[in-house]
Amino acid sequence: MAEDNTLARPYAQALFELASADSTMAEWAAALDAASLVTQQEQLLKLVDNPAITSDTLLGLLQDVLGGIPSAAILADKSSKGANFLKLLIENDRLDVLPEIATRFEALKDAAENTIDVTISSATGINDSQASEITQALTTRLGRAVNVTTTIDEDLIGGAVIRAGDFVIDGSVRSQLTKLSGVLSK
Repeated sequence: MAEDNTLARPYAQALFELASADSTMAEWAAALDAASLVTQQEQLLKLVDNPAITSDTLLGLLQDVLGGIPSAAILADKSSKGANFLKLLIENDRLDVLPEIATRFEALKDAAENTIDVTISSATGINDSQASEITQALTTRLGRAVNVTTTIDEDLIGGAVIRAGDFVIDGSVRSQLTKLSGVLSK
């Protein structure tokens, strides 16, 4: 949502500056990912909307849950900057924006590290040799280090779709058939 993006931007930027100054970029990224998953759980959402639950109670509960996730340690420490961050989100009724904050933080981190996450969706599995070839080509084309994730999407029929942020290469058979159908129907 555009509104969530607008709300998340200052939080993500502030965390990015904090993490840059403290050299804790990876820790914050992992903690935000874990926390965004936790805050999307239906049970927690019911507590957030419950007026009988105080901000301090919600903060304590959230930190207890995050304390069981090793990658979220920076948020679970009750006397840390992470605790202050969670408290700020809860008090400003912005806990639901945490997934977008995590996404924006990751984008800032990737830009600072000159990396980009790439997803390759193919109709069949991609072997290591093919993945390596694609990774090298994308690294050259995008001028960044590339982190590749592969998925299988049988709906593509054949070929692959490569996504790197807003950059998309659609070499799927499904896409080609759709284009052909458009041309033939004119």
